[in-house]
Amino acid sequence: MKTIIERKPLEFYIGLTYPVTIEAAPEGGYFVEIEDLPGCYSQGETIEEAYEMIEDARKLWIEVAYEDGQDIPLPHSKHEYSGKFNVRLPKSLHRKLDQLAVREGVSLNQYLVSTLSHAAGQAEASRKQRRHRTNSI
Repeated sequence: MKTIIERKPLEFYIGLTYPVTIEAAPEGGYFVEIEDLPGCYSQGETIEEAYEMIEDARKLWIEVAYEDGQDIPLPHSKHEYSGKFNVRLPKSLHRKLDQLAVREGVSLNQYLVSTLSHAAGQAEASRKQRRHRTNSI
């Protein structure tokens, strides 16, 4: 059985406020993106211009996605997170992770949070490096 989610009008999505990430570009100016909308990025010579450009890009991204019938993600600030989730894993991996936590002198939960935080930081740094390499070509 498939659940059908009713779409809201286009104006609803256009009216949403998405968090924007802005960084100084190595070649000058500023790179700006909306991470919640994959591929929605722009640039500008000044911070003000970069914000104007990303606002245009945001509206176009949403309009095209809406017209194509694609799902439009809500801003991540609209999502509520409990800080809890369940993970199913092989017993052997559970045992190994617990052993590593014991060696570190921390709980399994603390060990997993630390390990996941480290991996997420590395993934973010790698993503930023790839993006800068792509933009400088």
